[in-house]
Amino acid sequence: MHLVVIGVNHKTAPVELRERLAVDEGEIGVALNKLKSNPRIDEACVVSTCNRTEIYVVAHSKNEDDLLLDFLADYGRVERSDLDACAYCYPGHHAAKHLFEVASGLDSMALGETQILGQIKSAYCIADGSCSTGRILNNLFQRAITVGKRARTETRISSGAFSIGAAAVELARFVFGSLNGRTALLIGAGKMSKLATTHLKANGVEKVYVCSRTPARVESLVEELGGEAVEMEHLDDALCRADVVISSTSSREPVITMEHMQRVMESRPCAPIFLIDIAVPRDVEPEVAGMKGVFLYNIDDLRFLVDRSASERESEADKVREMISEETASFMEYIRTLEAVPLIKQLRAKFESVYVSEWERCSSKLDHLSDHDLECIRKAIKSAVTKLTHDPILRMKDYAANGGSQKLDLVRELFGLEQDPMPSDNHRKD
Repeated sequence: MHLVVIGVNHKTAPVELRERLAVDEGEIGVALNKLKSNPRIDEACVVSTCNRTEIYVVAHSKNEDDLLLDFLADYGRVERSDLDACAYCYPGHHAAKHLFEVASGLDSMALGETQILGQIKSAYCIADGSCSTGRILNNLFQRAITVGKRARTETRISSGAFSIGAAAVELARFVFGSLNGRTALLIGAGKMSKLATTHLKANGVEKVYVCSRTPARVESLVEELGGEAVEMEHLDDALCRADVVISSTSSREPVITMEHMQRVMESRPCAPIFLIDIAVPRDVEPEVAGMKGVFLYNIDDLRFLVDRSASERESEADKVREMISEETASFMEYIRTLEAVPLIKQLRAKFESVYVSEWERCSSKLDHLSDHDLECIRKAIKSAVTKLTHDPILRMKDYAANGGSQKLDLVRELFGLEQDPMPSDNHRKD
């Protein structure tokens, strides 16, 4: 059994590469099915956000690591050499520790941000619903979700933390000095836009336009937080009126192109416009940044703001790291106990066969007894066999939990048990 995570994030790869490797939520099931089609991969889960794309896998051996890198490169249509330059590969307890750090917000661009925990839950639910997880990833992701919750309730790691949407608004305020009386346009109506709208209002923005290809979401956002809905076909008109634009759609293609901005800037030659693109893949064509009067920022440009804010929560991060260290040790103890599972099954099966054989042998000689007496004898033999296996099973679990592989080999030899690999048992919940 080989647990590993392979991926890229905002620390290792620029947005230009991350956007190519990003997996749409609707495509995750397809990606998981492709991964699971390999008979040497038992479990898989894909986590893809604006700041990371990661594949968590339980495979037969580390030989599959290279296959996973090929899969990621093929999916993103990137050169394998480009991927190798920025991808990370964490096996075993390093994989568990990394996921716990991600879920806790320690590995986020904005230290302690809360949105990632919901994204971890969503990724796990999709994988679980696709029957791509088994006992190991089920246990790992359930622990990660618990750790993420504990980090935010038992420490102040998220106190004052920026979400990406809030950081985008802070960048706009940094650029303008003040947002009082300004007009903002939000493109996209997801969670980031909702957070951004709240912060825009709090910072004195006079008018907020919301534009999306999902009218129902726009109406819900406008009704809840105020603002004015704009249909996608009227995007140019809204761009003409906006001082600052924050875009965060899930589109695979740019929403704002050079053609858009050429028309927009012709109608507002003396009025600069600030575009903050926090989508991955990006919503705004990068070439737009070269236009006169257009100031374009992407998600990587938010780093200096979130770094400044993180120092206030760094002391809390140490508490979270201690929590993660304990949980990682507990998870690895669980993993080691799985080594004893097939051995325990073999031992029980062997003792069960002895019980069945002996009962069949002696019961044929006890015809003179009543059914009640026969049942009492049968139960007594069964109980004796169960008690005989009790202590050896406890010892086997203890040996496995404490890394006693040699002792397990001795148990195997002592009871005449075969070397048996751990069954994949792919969709067990335990």
